[in-house]
Amino acid sequence: MAKLSKEQIRLLKVRRVIKSKKPEFRHFAWRTKLKLRRLGWRRPRGRHNKWRLRIGGKWSGMYHPSPAFSSPKLVRGLHPSGYEEVLIYNVKDLEKIDPERQAARIASCVGLKKRLQIEEKAKELNIVILNPTKR
Repeated sequence: MAKLSKEQIRLLKVRRVIKSKKPEFRHFAWRTKLKLRRLGWRRPRGRHNKWRLRIGGKWSGMYHPSPAFSSPKLVRGLHPSGYEEVLIYNVKDLEKIDPERQAARIASCVGLKKRLQIEEKAKELNIVILNPTKR
């Protein structure tokens, strides 16, 4: 666990509760068109769009993202463990990481050989890896 203040630890728990109650934000016409079910949120922009205007009955059960659904500012963007995530592509990238605040996430495009080298170097530098190789 990263070195966090008591306030940040409390806010991480609050964030977990907020995110568990957050609805799934869908595309406007996701019920009518199959291909729109795969898409994520798109803001309704039509001039006469009833959902954009929030006219009653037309948008019940569908939500617009708003600041009410966001995480507390102190813990926004942090991993649930409390670390900041840093994407790593090679061994050199590990030198830029502060092991007390940040943790490494190895990019998906990195092959096994280089991944093992990164993990060895991270162990020497006491850096946490968020997605280690399964052995």
